[in-house]
Amino acid sequence: MCRWLAYLGSPIDIADILLRPNHSLIDQSLHARELYLPHYRLAEGFAAHAFPTNGDGFGMAWAGLRGTLGRYRQIGPAWDSQNLRHLAQQIQSNCVLAHVRAAPGGTIAEQNCHPFVHDSWMFQHNGTIPEFATLKRELTFDVDAALYPSILGNADTEVCFFLALTYGLDQDPVAGMSRMVARVERARNEHGIADPFTATMCVSNGQQLIVLRWVSPDAQGVQAPSLYHATGPTVLLTVDGQNDRLPENAQLVVSEPLELHWSRHTWREVPSASIGILETGQPARFMPINLDS
Repeated sequence: MCRWLAYLGSPIDIADILLRPNHSLIDQSLHARELYLPHYRLAEGFAAHAFPTNGDGFGMAWAGLRGTLGRYRQIGPAWDSQNLRHLAQQIQSNCVLAHVRAAPGGTIAEQNCHPFVHDSWMFQHNGTIPEFATLKRELTFDVDAALYPSILGNADTEVCFFLALTYGLDQDPVAGMSRMVARVERARNEHGIADPFTATMCVSNGQQLIVLRWVSPDAQGVQAPSLYHATGPTVLLTVDGQNDRLPENAQLVVSEPLELHWSRHTWREVPSASIGILETGQPARFMPINLDS
């Protein structure tokens, strides 16, 4: 499945988290280590198995100048992109989302690459809505009519993003994201779909990170995709053997730790079925996802 990271804190070079760690997101695009092993079929014609390679596109979005968001996406593999390496070494930001994509059976197109951006929000996802083709029309029709023209791709992630916007992401991000999860679960249950909805998601307006980790409550033998966070001056071992220290107020959330040999004292697993609020220099706050919100 996909891999992503999200950073919030004092401005840093994007390369410090995207390129330099010895198990960076670029390395994970080729050699993911925490393999996701669902027992159900991901798409027609693709038997479920681990996908250690995430080469179906990549992207990054960041808080930019004058309150705007920047974004760069490409359909090629991240490990082979010189453009990505050059940009990451030239851009500084206090908030960055980055994603490498595995899309077995999905459409490989720039419009389907994460992160997705709308107005002041950027959004990314690892996981899947099972039998999305069955649920797509119903879920898409729930998107606010004013937002609908902004859906440019055909991925389940983009529909989740615009559902969260429809359900009040601007006013209450936790409630907006929780209502989106509840809506997907209701559609899944009404259609009798046995395979679970799985997700790790991050949405940010450049001032905070809202992250969630989810697997349907009735899932049998399927865990939520992996998700970890680190707070404060985390030390990252780099590809050249150096120790890079993040700022004192840093918040970092990752699909899997950015180090080949990592400690659970540094990288804490995000609880399943939880949603968290991460703000600069503050302790991370996690709470159960309320499907009745």
